[in-house]
Amino acid sequence: MYLQFYGLREPPFGPTPDPKFLFQSSRHREALAQLIYGVRERKGFIVLTGEIGTGKTTLLRTLLERLDPTTSIAYVHNSALDIQGLLEYVLQDWGVKSTATSHAQRLFELNEFLIDQHRQGLSPVLVIDEAQNLSVPTLEAVRLLSNFETTNQKLMQILLVGQPELRNRLNAPELRQLKQRVGLRCHIGPLSPEEARLYIRHRLRVAGASDTGIFTDAAVQRIVDYSGGTPRVINILCDHCLLSGFADSKKRLDARVVDEAVEYLEEGERPRWRRRREARLVPARRTVWAARGGIAVIVLLLAVLLAYAATALGWPVPPLDGSLGWLPVPPRLGGTP
Repeated sequence: MYLQFYGLREPPFGPTPDPKFLFQSSRHREALAQLIYGVRERKGFIVLTGEIGTGKTTLLRTLLERLDPTTSIAYVHNSALDIQGLLEYVLQDWGVKSTATSHAQRLFELNEFLIDQHRQGLSPVLVIDEAQNLSVPTLEAVRLLSNFETTNQKLMQILLVGQPELRNRLNAPELRQLKQRVGLRCHIGPLSPEEARLYIRHRLRVAGASDTGIFTDAAVQRIVDYSGGTPRVINILCDHCLLSGFADSKKRLDARVVDEAVEYLEEGERPRWRRRREARLVPARRTVWAARGGIAVIVLLLAVLLAYAATALGWPVPPLDGSLGWLPVPPRLGGTP
C-alpha cells in the first residue's frame, strides 16, 4: 500500500525470515561464521540460542543457502515430536522411502542413508528448531544419533536451535553426555540503538528505498525503547509507522508517529480514532458548570476593570448596594416651593 509513496520495490519489514534482509551485526556475523565453520568441518553437534525474535531463523536460512547445493538438509520445525516421530520426519525430509515399522528398523534405514551419503563425500545436516521444547528422553535419543560415524568423521551434523532455555536444559545432569558432545555454541542477542538504526536503514535499502533516512533519530530511539532491540518487534512497529505515515502523507517519520503506532499496536486503534469516538455531541454537565463559572469570573473581572477605569478618569462610580444615588440630580425648573 505504501510502497510507491516511499519509493520501495517490496515491503522492507516483512514477517518472513528472508535471508537477503539479514543484517549482520557483530554478533550475527560471528554466529554465522561459526555455523558455517562447524558444518563444513563436521563438528557434530552445534547449538544456536537467542531470545525470541532476534533472527535465529533468518540466520539459519542464510546458512542453508550458503551450503553446498548437494547437501541433504532435514529441517524439523515441530519440536513437540517424540523420537519416533522425529526419525520418521527426518527420513521423509531426506527422501528416504521408509518401510520401517519399528524404531530399530528406522535406525537401520538412517544408517544406510548416511553411509551412502558418506561414500559420495557428503555430510547431511539435521536442524531441529525450538529445541528447548524437546523432552530429556528425546534429547538423549538425538545424542545417540551422533553415534553414526566413521573412525575420523561424523556422518551427519546436528544443529540444535532454540531460546536461552535450551542452554539451561543442556546443563541438566542427565544430559551431561550430550553437553560434552557440543562442538560449537553460538548466541545472538538484541540490537543496540546504533545497530537498530543501521538495521532499519539496511532493510529500507534492500527494499529499494533511495532515501534510507525515513525514520528520524528520535523515532529510532522510540522504536528501540519499545522493542528492546528485538528485530521482529522492530519490523512490526516500523511497518505500522510506514502505514501511518502514508495515511498522513508524511515522508519523514518522527517520534510522534512512532508513539501513535505503539498505541495502535497496544490498543488496536489509532489515538485520533479514539478521540473521535470519545467526543460528545452534548457537553457533559461538569463541562457546562465549568464554562458558566469561567464566564462569571470574566464578567467580574470586567466589572472591576471598568470601575478602576472610571475612578481613574473621574467618572461617577455606582455604589455596591445598587442604588441610584450616583446619578446627577436634574436642576429645578421653578422657584422654591
